[in-house]
Amino acid sequence: MKNIRNILNSRFKRNGNFFVQLTNILGFRPKSEKVYRKAFTHRSMNIKDSKGNAINYERLEFLGDAMLGSVIASHLYLEVPSGDEGYLTKMRSKVVSREHLNELGKELNLIDLVESKIPPGQFGDNIHGNLFEALVGAIFLDRGYKFCEKFIYKRVIIPYVDIEKLEGKVISYKSLLIEWCQKEKKTFSYNVYEDTGNDDVRHFSVKLSIDNKVVAKARATSKKKAEEKASKRAFYAFQNKISKMI
Repeated sequence: MKNIRNILNSRFKRNGNFFVQLTNILGFRPKSEKVYRKAFTHRSMNIKDSKGNAINYERLEFLGDAMLGSVIASHLYLEVPSGDEGYLTKMRSKVVSREHLNELGKELNLIDLVESKIPPGQFGDNIHGNLFEALVGAIFLDRGYKFCEKFIYKRVIIPYVDIEKLEGKVISYKSLLIEWCQKEKKTFSYNVYEDTGNDDVRHFSVKLSIDNKVVAKARATSKKKAEEKASKRAFYAFQNKISKMI
C-alpha cells in the first residue's frame, strides 16, 4: 500500500497543488482527495490495490456516465412535458455525445491532471470525455447525488442545454444519412480504402454513393472519421430534404 500511495502522491508534486486545481474545477472543497486522484490515473500506470484490483479511472468513467444520463434525463423530462420516450432519448444522446463530452473535458483542461506513462500527445480525443465522466463519478462517491447534480447543472445543463438548439443538433451525420436513405428507399454504400500517400500517419479515403452515384468524398486518419466526414458533406448536399427528419 505504501508504494501505491507514493505513486499516487507523485501527481501532487508534479502538477503542483492538485487539491487547489481540483477545487477550482469543482467549485467546492472535495472531502476525499484519494477518489479524485483515482479519477485521473490512466491504466498505463498499472497500479493495483492490496486485493489486486486495478486503480485507474475506467470504473469511475462508467459511474459518471450513468450519473450524467440520470441528471440530464430528469432535466429533460421536467423541461419538455410533451416529449415522448423517443424524443427524450434522442435529446439526451445529443447532450452526452462523445464529441460534447470531449469538449467539456478540454474546456476544464482535465488532461493536465492525468497520471500516465503515455505522453499526452499520444492520447486520442476521447480521453477528454472519459476524464470528464470519471470526474463526475468521483464527485458522486465523494459528496453524493446532490453535489453531483449541482456540478452537472453548472458545467453542462446551464451553459449548454438549450432545447431549441439541441433539436437541430446532429450527433452523427452518417446515422442521419442512413436513416434518410432507408426512409426514402435509396441505396447507399461507403467505399473505404487505405490512402496513406506520402503521409507519416495512416489515412483512409471514402467514396459515398447514393443510388449508385458518388455524392461525397473524404479522407481522414480512421475509417470511421472518413465516413463521418463524407456523410457530413452529403448532408449539406441534401440538407433541405434531410433536415425535415431532425
